[in-house]
Amino acid sequence: MDRSGVTLERMRSFVRVVERGSRSAVAREQGVGQSTITRHVAELERALGITLLNRTTRRITLTDDGRRYHAEARMILRLVDEATDGARNAGSGLTGKVRVSCTAALGVRHVCRILFAIQDRHPGLVIDLSLSDDRIDLVREAVDVAIRLGPLTDSSMQCRAIGRSRRVMVASRNYLAARGRPARPDDLLQHTAIRMSRIAGGDVLHLRGADGTTVRVPFDGHLLVDHGLAVREAVAQGRGIAATHFWLVDDMLEAGTIEQVLPSFAPEPVPLSLLAVPGRTRIKRIRMLVDALAGSLATLPGISRR
Repeated sequence: MDRSGVTLERMRSFVRVVERGSRSAVAREQGVGQSTITRHVAELERALGITLLNRTTRRITLTDDGRRYHAEARMILRLVDEATDGARNAGSGLTGKVRVSCTAALGVRHVCRILFAIQDRHPGLVIDLSLSDDRIDLVREAVDVAIRLGPLTDSSMQCRAIGRSRRVMVASRNYLAARGRPARPDDLLQHTAIRMSRIAGGDVLHLRGADGTTVRVPFDGHLLVDHGLAVREAVAQGRGIAATHFWLVDDMLEAGTIEQVLPSFAPEPVPLSLLAVPGRTRIKRIRMLVDALAGSLATLPGISRR
């Protein structure tokens, strides 16, 4: 074994290739050519005297030696990051990069402002914010913290439950003046719906009444969108009635440009959670960001601990 050839740079390239499943993706991530990543892995294999990756198919797979080494290399890199973080932040403000993923509408409406305030307190902190409604793989995409709306399916991540996001039925004053105000859930059948196309079963509303009973109402219309901010704009423009998160439209409700429809009935609230890659919260800047986000998200309009 050539120990001098086992560098952190080569080890990190190998670990990321395994996590991303693509040399080209890692190259783009690190801002280098794909040949550089390929060379890093080959040089690491030569230094170790073992084969880490199978190259017989287009899909990247680990050899038995590679699987063992990958687990150990990830642990080493995590310890290096923690040690570096501790030395860099000793007696000073937090520095370094944190990658955050958030559902798009929540990110634009509220999370950006929260992150700006955190950066004002820690000018050396670099925040890489990705806004997407896709359920990304945190490890694969090298994301440290994810803000998630809805039920969670990835039990391998560290999770902090923030609360439940209240949802309301809303429409513009102009729309209601022209089409009338629904008095009962069944009245929605005579109205136009604004729906999110990404939500399975969104063509049926489940509305919970004040007495706790649930009413199922067909909910259809001529406009489907895949972004929460498009729902907000469609409501403002009088395109129909929408079932949406309170934090998305709270300012328009306060201004009186839109109104709540059927206030005695509400769609089921949605869980709001923070996810983190196991072990990453041991790094001071990530732990601090998770704590700051959790505290601020819990105070957003319509977020309840109940």
